[in-house]
Formats: sequence, C-alpha cells, structure tokens
Amino acid sequence: MNVVFISPQFPENYWNWCDRLRRNGATVLGIGDTPYDNLAPEVIASLDEYYWVSSLEDYDQVFRAVAFFSFKYGKIDWLESQNEYWLSQDARLRDDFHITSGTGSAQMEQWQSKAEMKPLYAAAGVPTARQVRVSDGADVIRAFAKEVGFPLFAKPEFGVGALGTEKIKTEADLEELIEGELEDPYVLEEFVTGDICTYEAVIDADGNSLFENQTECPIDIASTVEDMLDVWFYTCPSVDPKLAALARATVKAFGITRRFVHMEFFRLTKAKPGLGEVGDYVGLEVNVRAPGGFNPDMINYAHSFDVYQIWADMVATGASAHAGEGETFYCIFASQRDCYSYAHSVDDILGRYGDVICKHGRLADVLSDDMGNTFFMARLKSIEDGERFAAFVHERA
Repeated sequence: MNVVFISPQFPENYWNWCDRLRRNGATVLGIGDTPYDNLAPEVIASLDEYYWVSSLEDYDQVFRAVAFFSFKYGKIDWLESQNEYWLSQDARLRDDFHITSGTGSAQMEQWQSKAEMKPLYAAAGVPTARQVRVSDGADVIRAFAKEVGFPLFAKPEFGVGALGTEKIKTEADLEELIEGELEDPYVLEEFVTGDICTYEAVIDADGNSLFENQTECPIDIASTVEDMLDVWFYTCPSVDPKLAALARATVKAFGITRRFVHMEFFRLTKAKPGLGEVGDYVGLEVNVRAPGGFNPDMINYAHSFDVYQIWADMVATGASAHAGEGETFYCIFASQRDCYSYAHSVDDILGRYGDVICKHGRLADVLSDDMGNTFFMARLKSIEDGERFAAFVHERA
C-alpha cells in the first residue's frame, strides 16, 4: 500500500501511526510543515519519504505534494491525518486523487457539522440537546431561548475542541450574540448538566469495534479554558455497557467504517425532560478520528495493547488481531500550568509516584490552554488512587 500521512510530526506522538503502517509493509509518505532537518529521529525512521510544505493551510502546496508522491510511487491507497483540524482537507484530497478507501468531502461535512449530526443521532435512538443555527435569525433564536431557558451554549458548527465556544447566561448575552458579526457558522444549544465522557474505538470494514475505551472528564474542556482550571481526566479499564450500546448504534447510524472514532457524551447529573434521568447518556458530538494529544497512549496504558497497531492493521486488512485481553488500569492525566505556583515540583511528583508514572513532559504551547503545560500520566488500579494522584499534582503552594 501507498499511504500518505498528513503532519506525522505533530502532535509529537503521531509518528507512531506511520511506524505501525510501515511494520505492516506499507510505503508511508509524510507531508508536514516542519523542515526535514528539524524532524525528530523517530519521525524520519517511520517514513519512506517526507515532503515539506511551508504551510499545511495552503491547499495548493499540499495538493502538489500528494501529486508528487502519486507520480513517484503510483496510486495512493490511503490518506489520513488523524487530526480534526485537517479532516476536511483530507477528504478534499481523497476526492481530488480518487482515493476511495476513506471519506470524501460530502460525507465528512455531514459528520463534522454539529447540526447535521442531529438526525443521525435520532436514527440511532440517542437523545441530544435541542439546537438551532444562529443563521436561522434573531426571531428563531429568541424563541428558542424562551422555550429552553438560560443558560445556553454557543459553539462553532464546525469546531475543534473548546475553541470559540461561549456560555450564554443572560438575555443581554444573547442579544450581544445576535448583534455580533460571527465569522463562522454557529449553533446554539440548550445547556445540559452532566459529566463528559467519551467512547473511543477503531471501526472495521463492517462497522464493528475492534476495541473499546471509555474516558472520563471530571471537568469539561470549555470550563477548563474559560477559567484556566487545572486539568485532569482518565481512561477507564472497562466500558459501561450502556455507553457501549449507544456508541455502537451511533456508529451504525452514521455509517462509519474503517476509521478511528472519538465520541463525546454527557452523563446526566441532573434529570432533564426529553433527555433522560440522572446517569443517562446524551450524545454530544462524533469525531471521526483518534482522540487528540497523548490520549492514544493513555488508551494503550489502560488496556495493555497498541491502538496504533490496531488501526494500522485495520488499514491493511480491514480487521486486527492485536486487541487482546491484557492487564487493565486507570490511566490518569494531570497537568500543571506555568501561571500557577504548585506545592510539588516535577522531582517531588516523580519521587513519590515514579513507579506508576508512564509518561511525563511538556505540552506544545498550542495545546496549553486546553491541557496545561507540564503533564504527568500515571497507571493505577483504582480511581481513588487516581484522584489522590491528581490532587497531589495540583496542590498549590
């Protein structure tokens, strides 16, 4: 196979996707905006060839890179980035180069639209928050606010993470939103009180999950960014059967095959008419790519397997034999922000928890608002131990 991978050098662990593809015998061709001489050795070793572009935002440059690889190596069999930011561009490139193994632009737009997701969730029998598009006009927006009440939640229809999101608390906030000039399409949703949890899986050629993972987020990303809160979340050793059933139904309704999925849900902490009782799950959004940052590594640590290899096997054969049953853990992520003073230094944390810490280091500045600056990941047997670990990392001086 000839596989083009977009941005194999960022995030810093994404060379692993390429490495596993090469282990499976694929020719792996990278396109990125980091000069070759600045690439980490493991990135270079994971690729058969690398094509530098000055900007991945420049479609013409990226198009020419794929065209060069196609001329040199023959037809491109697969093209991927595993990055939400580049999914639309990935799909456009597949269309332009007739790469039929992945999703084209029309399907990708529906999957990425927070409005177009709604009827697909309904087909799966998964409840979701009520919503209107801001472009529907002032009268519709005001009527919607009167119907569902405050607070409301405004977010880009095609957004990444918490970027651009806003909690609309009062009528004055709503009028400011109506009168403002929004550069991108926005949607407005009723506010749901619940904990955010996610479902991750690699989906095979028949729409079935090759593995399943559940991640718990005690503090949602929007609040984390808005209030500059300390960050912690964790992957679980098993998946709630109720969550798994809803997620599998969602995959089928969306028609997802041969992709990594990262699906977000609310678990209600307050009953809401039309959505469910306390403990019920409500669909938030579907992301047809791997979870960002070091989350794939956390899944590996929690389940003692290799999601990079499972995905690469799926690319090569449509299935995988690598999602075996290993020892399971809670994998806890906790970070510190440079703007705060903490009671415990990096050395203190490593001294106390070094035997269970599986990874630590600095996060890229572009990720710091969402994720903090210095991170620690620990593999523990109980969530109570995980809570104590996060509290130790976050204790202020």
